[in-house]
Amino acid sequence: MSSESGAVIADWALPPNGGPPTDDNTLWKRIAAWWAEFTLQTKLLAVATLVVSLMMTGITFFALAGIQRDAAMNDTRYARDLGLLLAGNVTELVADGQDRELANVAEKFWRSSRSVRYIFFADPEGVIYLGIPISATPNGEDGELRLNRRLELPDELRRRPQNPLVRQHLTPQGTVTDVFVPLIRSGTYYGVLGLGVNPNETALASAALTREVTVAVFISIWVLVILGAVFNALTITRPVKELLRGVRSVASGDFQARVDLPMGGELGELLTGFNAMASQLEAYDEANIEELTAAQVKQQSLIATMADGAILLDATGRIVLANPTSRRLFRWEGRSLEGQELVEELPELLSIEVHSALDALLFSSSDSEDLRCSVGEPARTLRIVMQAVRDASGESLKGIAVTIQDLTREVELNAAQSRFISNVSHELRTPLFNIKSYVETLHDLGDQLTEDEKKEFLGVANDETDRLTRLVNDVLDLSRLESGRTVQFETMNLRPAMEQTLRTYRLNAEDKTVELELDVAPDLPDVLGNWDLLLQVFDNLVGNALKFSRPGGILSMRAYVWPDTCRVEAPISTKSEGPTCTLTSPLPRLRVEIADTGYGISAQDQQRIFDRFYRVENAVHTEVGTGLGLSIVRGILDKHGAQVSMVSELDVGTTFWFELPLEQADRDELALQAERRSISAASDDGNIESVAVGSD
Repeated sequence: MSSESGAVIADWALPPNGGPPTDDNTLWKRIAAWWAEFTLQTKLLAVATLVVSLMMTGITFFALAGIQRDAAMNDTRYARDLGLLLAGNVTELVADGQDRELANVAEKFWRSSRSVRYIFFADPEGVIYLGIPISATPNGEDGELRLNRRLELPDELRRRPQNPLVRQHLTPQGTVTDVFVPLIRSGTYYGVLGLGVNPNETALASAALTREVTVAVFISIWVLVILGAVFNALTITRPVKELLRGVRSVASGDFQARVDLPMGGELGELLTGFNAMASQLEAYDEANIEELTAAQVKQQSLIATMADGAILLDATGRIVLANPTSRRLFRWEGRSLEGQELVEELPELLSIEVHSALDALLFSSSDSEDLRCSVGEPARTLRIVMQAVRDASGESLKGIAVTIQDLTREVELNAAQSRFISNVSHELRTPLFNIKSYVETLHDLGDQLTEDEKKEFLGVANDETDRLTRLVNDVLDLSRLESGRTVQFETMNLRPAMEQTLRTYRLNAEDKTVELELDVAPDLPDVLGNWDLLLQVFDNLVGNALKFSRPGGILSMRAYVWPDTCRVEAPISTKSEGPTCTLTSPLPRLRVEIADTGYGISAQDQQRIFDRFYRVENAVHTEVGTGLGLSIVRGILDKHGAQVSMVSELDVGTTFWFELPLEQADRDELALQAERRSISAASDDGNIESVAVGSD
């Protein structure tokens, strides 16, 4: 029983570590905390119950004390009446000295009343000379019934014969009421009558019954109070406390909290409604968590796949999140950045520039900062935008969103565009100046010039006009290629285009005594391409080859399938569903080559041969050109998903080649390859131009 009672210790009575309370102060605090958990209504109900119980207890004890006091007064009054009655009958006998008659009367009186325990008589000196049922020792004839004992009584007793002395004392047989009545006759004091009276049995029985009833009522009241408190705790307080705990759990985010109590009535409906509400909140929370998780995954995926760098900082400037782009820009791959200060992780020079802007957001009312800087080697131009994230009131700073844009490519393109415009302006200015000069000379000095000089001036103007036309056409062609327009492909045979190109340059070749050759199989497969664009490629490549060919040289055009095999091997395992094809080389394409036996191109010029406005003839010889032909060739072949390549050696010759897809090729895959080639070529142009500017 002790172990069970010890196990059922209220939670509020235990210290934080779960052991028995060791400090009275701690116990008092826990009692105060337990009392504070109750509602005001419950506290008022408990206080009212306690007050009523204390009042009933006081009334009960007051009534019990009154009953006992009345019983004592009844006994005292009864004993006094008996003493006065006996004294009135024996005073005359005492005065006459009739001791034997006195003894007989007293004995009869003692025997006739069961309430009288003893009777004794004392002389004026207080010496007891007769006692019933006390026996006396005979001392002589006259005093054989006298007692040799003395009684000490108050002196004022003889002066108030009508007010006998009454007192009570406790004996092993119970409480006895003593009555002392002075015996006075005709003003003469003859002694004292002592009378011992037992309590009135009827009064005692009535008092005992009243006392028992009162105690029973008192116990019943407290039992009812205790039962009421237990009932209140079981039916009202406990469910309310459990419900309060459940509400607190739900408020703290624990939607799995339930109140499992077998209750009926309104409280039962309230608990059932709470459990239903918690279940709905739990389901709603799970749905929200799934949505939030999905949204968070989307946001993280979006941030991770952003082309720009993104960094999230907390309200103190420490890194919370950094996407892969920002890690790549600042070379943070594989590092744990969470909780680190941004300015400490940046390069030193960049950290100095960012520090002031970051302080403006953290310690002032600034909402955004925008700065540009260069970082790394080779230098990259970055634009860093920092935006403060504040609460709804706009006063408290919650964090900072940092966006990093790599403007290197944009800067390079702007520089390339500026250089392109400058080059175009320069190339246009030279023929226009020549045309203006010769036409102006003809206009001003026409009469003074001979016919041959006029023809010469007009010929120069005509040549410069042709040069200007070629330059404008090349610029337009290059612009169209870089405009991003989709090229329409169709199935075509390259042999007619190659033959048409050779026919176009046959007269020029004969003038330079250069032999033109065409090496194409009769069964050349068809390819996917654009007739006009490929014809322009052939025209530019053959024209350049003829321009750099020496007299007596050979210019060849060849076309063949490469590679021409795809070996099919036996399956490795007999469990395979069918034969497998192991590709020993890429899928076949049609390779086109244009080769000459001219002067060749140096290794240094080969690195820049496809740059815009770069002309090898400026360093080798005086052949004219715009310097855009090979750039146009590369742009057209990029649209076809092909790559132009070359090999050259000085005084030996040069060969250009490229590969075109056959008609069976996947058009979608071809468009994807063309897009990739265009992006790669644009990046190469920017890098080459930046290198060229640095070299200049």
